[in-house]
Amino acid sequence: MKAVYIKEFGGIENLEIREVPDPPAPNSDQILVRVRAAGLNRADLLQRRGLYPPPSGYSPNIPGLEFAGEIESVGDSVDAFKKGDRVFGITSGEAQAELLLIDLSLVTKIPHNLNFVEAAAVPEAFITAHDAVFDQAELQVGDSLLIHAVGSGVGLAALQLAKANGVETFGTSRTTQKLERCREYGLDHGIATSDGNFIEALLELTGGTGVDVILDLVGGAYFEQNLRSLKTKGRLMLVGTTSGSKAEIDLSLVMRKRAKILGTVLRARPTNEKADAVRRFAEEVVPLFDSGGVVPNVDRVFPAGEVEAAHAYLESNESFGKVILEF
Repeated sequence: MKAVYIKEFGGIENLEIREVPDPPAPNSDQILVRVRAAGLNRADLLQRRGLYPPPSGYSPNIPGLEFAGEIESVGDSVDAFKKGDRVFGITSGEAQAELLLIDLSLVTKIPHNLNFVEAAAVPEAFITAHDAVFDQAELQVGDSLLIHAVGSGVGLAALQLAKANGVETFGTSRTTQKLERCREYGLDHGIATSDGNFIEALLELTGGTGVDVILDLVGGAYFEQNLRSLKTKGRLMLVGTTSGSKAEIDLSLVMRKRAKILGTVLRARPTNEKADAVRRFAEEVVPLFDSGGVVPNVDRVFPAGEVEAAHAYLESNESFGKVILEF
């Protein structure tokens, strides 16, 4: 099979499409998927540089965390899926290849109204957002949510899910253009952060009270402002570290606000935990795609053979939503 391959860790020039061995036949509870499209994520950029290796058992040379395709074959114990079913899901690696062997608990059927490219834009962003905001930060109807980097894949997913559940939404972005586009997805209040500051604008918009939940995809540079932006009993959900992974913390402020600071990752979790997140996604989010309540956030599609250009585009920070590789 053909696969995106990292020849050696470093720059974009180390990417190529290479013939690699096909996966083995599925065991009892596995399925073999012919991948038609795969999402490109910042984790793939880090893996290419040698900064984010996959868990044990996955090739460090073949990236890819999410996919959409059709089933080639199933293990003897699999009865929920059959050959030819259209499926999408998450994996800890190797999704950017023509064939992927995966545990059946990490996939679900693609809604009838999504094609493979659209479906490939969904799993990583929407499972991450749903798990972080609703399951861990316990966002409720009537709450308020601040999303940093709201124009990113996870940010747009969280935005749509929040609006579908009656939540008031606030979002930050470095560009006003992205904020305007986010209004199409339900953003109530946009805050431009070209200077790195958002606290004054947020407190003015909320009458000084702050928000119930913050989904932070930025990291260390926003931490102090995040604490000041929380309501009493607010929850800060840490997902990304693009601005750094270290920050000073005012413990007295955390204590006075009785705030909760939560952190999460998806890739490194054990299979049973990821399976729970996929199950909840299938039950609570996939029906929203069926009804049109939420939609995929596809920005640009590249043929797999143009993976270097896809990496360059994602690294430019010009993307709005998901970048997809098509096989």
